[in-house]
Amino acid sequence: MPSLGRRLAAEWLGSALLLAAVVGSGIMAQKLAGGNIAIALLANTIATGAILVVLILMFGPVSGAHFNPVVSLAFALRGELPWATAGFYSVAQIAGAIAGAWAAHLMFELPMLQLSATIRSGTGQWLAEAVAALGLLLTIIGCRANAPASVPYAVGLYITSAYWFTASTSFANPAVTVARALSDTFSGIAPSGVPAFIVAQIAGAMIGVLFASWMWQRAGAQPRSTTS
Repeated sequence: MPSLGRRLAAEWLGSALLLAAVVGSGIMAQKLAGGNIAIALLANTIATGAILVVLILMFGPVSGAHFNPVVSLAFALRGELPWATAGFYSVAQIAGAIAGAWAAHLMFELPMLQLSATIRSGTGQWLAEAVAALGLLLTIIGCRANAPASVPYAVGLYITSAYWFTASTSFANPAVTVARALSDTFSGIAPSGVPAFIVAQIAGAMIGVLFASWMWQRAGAQPRSTTS
């Protein structure tokens, strides 16, 4: 197994590249879509789903390619990741996500330090985040149980789909949520909306873990990588 340092570096860099893609593609889409929000969201969606596949294929063998504190929490609850490691992963993921958002700003010659003004709130948005996180955990655990090699593609496709069927456009990730609050661009969320989004994400993920434990009962010890 790779050292903890290498695994944390993979989680940091993977999260940074993910947010660079999410925020950067949002900025580019808004510039090129001519005010058509549907086209801008489609471009943002394709870039996000595509980079997820690449990042999971690249970093999965090193760290498991979580890039998401609720995924790390879920694996800790399932006994597949030590709690201390899950905590370290979460710190690396949040730090990497913020760095990725800042990198996107700099690439497009925008101020690096920003706060989003985009209000995302309300019961529909919160329910959407719970559903998005629930589906993401079911995708990961279910595919690992039945077709491990499919996980990178399944996660990318799920997020691509969830961008469109959830009212919140499927953040489904506390690290992503925090970083997007620091970007006053197409993909941003006002900081005031962050706590409720994260609570909803954790709730949805926990429901997903409980359901998955019943649906795909495990026999014996399980590997700790999301892709094995």
